[in-house]
Amino acid sequence: MDLYEHLFRRESGRLVAALLRVFGLHNLALAEDVAQDALCRALEVWKFHGPPANPAAWLMATAKNRAVDVLRRERTSRTFAPELGRLLESEWTLVPSVEELFEAHARQDDLLRMMFSCCHPRLSEEAQVSLILNVLCGFGVGEVAAAFLATKSATEKRLWRSKRVLAASKRLVDVADSEGVRRRLPAVQQALYLLFNEGYHGASPESGVRAELCHEAMRLAALLLEHPATSTPASRALLALMCFHAARLPARLDESGQLTSLFDQPRALWDKNLIAEGERLLDLSACGTHLSEYHVQAAIAAFHSQASGAEDTNWQAIVTLYDTLMEVSPTPVVALNRAIAIGQLQGPDRGIEEIRAISGIERLGSYPFYYAALGELELRRGRHQEASVHFRAALGLARNPMERQFLERRLVASQPVSSS
Repeated sequence: MDLYEHLFRRESGRLVAALLRVFGLHNLALAEDVAQDALCRALEVWKFHGPPANPAAWLMATAKNRAVDVLRRERTSRTFAPELGRLLESEWTLVPSVEELFEAHARQDDLLRMMFSCCHPRLSEEAQVSLILNVLCGFGVGEVAAAFLATKSATEKRLWRSKRVLAASKRLVDVADSEGVRRRLPAVQQALYLLFNEGYHGASPESGVRAELCHEAMRLAALLLEHPATSTPASRALLALMCFHAARLPARLDESGQLTSLFDQPRALWDKNLIAEGERLLDLSACGTHLSEYHVQAAIAAFHSQASGAEDTNWQAIVTLYDTLMEVSPTPVVALNRAIAIGQLQGPDRGIEEIRAISGIERLGSYPFYYAALGELELRRGRHQEASVHFRAALGLARNPMERQFLERRLVASQPVSSS
């Protein structure tokens, strides 16, 4: 990714969150416009003079100055943040008030407040994640649409409706309000979990892996650990899980850019530093009485990261953890992964039995890796014809070219070897 693009994405959410302290949440569109103005101004100036020593501070100062201009021009025709009140009436108080709101200590929790505000209880999970991508991560409408396999027009409508709900809230969520944070924290964690998965198991037409989504999710999850109210055991377990999975990203695609399965990845390419960080965070998460799905999933990922290969994996421990995960989060996808682990531990016959016994199995009918799992187990049983049927079904459901190529290779592998 271009250096400027990476910087602008990272800083876009900070600019919008800081501007909302001045303009008020009901002026979200105005805050986004002013932030965009600051970013465009940077492109114009830096093209001739090069980027400053502290680009983030330059962008924030530019946004602050632009905010003062807007307040001067529109203070009689528009309402702004209630905190400003009569301070806007005089130049003597306007500029110092804005300066104070833009101080680093005042902006410390802005991104957290924005993140919690995006996870409004009236919004669906997909709408929450879309808002986070658009408002906090600086993703354009087209990029958000691609992340969810939606049309640009449908995504524009969803974001417009979601922003109306957000603006109606009047104020950003106060992270000092422990009760408000406690109520929304599970939704925030789930939104970041979905954002990471959207990148790791991407259904984008262009790519089966969107590393930038994974990194954005990790950046925002790390913010949760910086505040006492949000640095809970579940938050630490969530980031641990992301670290374990992100460690595999260098091996998720082979040299030709094609997807590789967990069983075929060259584990020497796995990022040992991220694995170590995941282990550290998982250890830190082992306190309190609440066992979240992130704890269990991170523990499963840890066992995978400790093994030198599939044959050395502690499948018994992983099956036991999946049993626990089925108690915490009993979904068909969890049941499918449990069945695959049982197939590794007890053989393909038992794996297929467990898949056939999944409750709500019809919900996996459009999931390509349900059929791929059956194909792999049938292939291990030596039943090539049955494996081919399943791989063809999976191929028909592939969501992007990478998945299609991966499943085509598995279909070819399922063909019986000619005896001639």
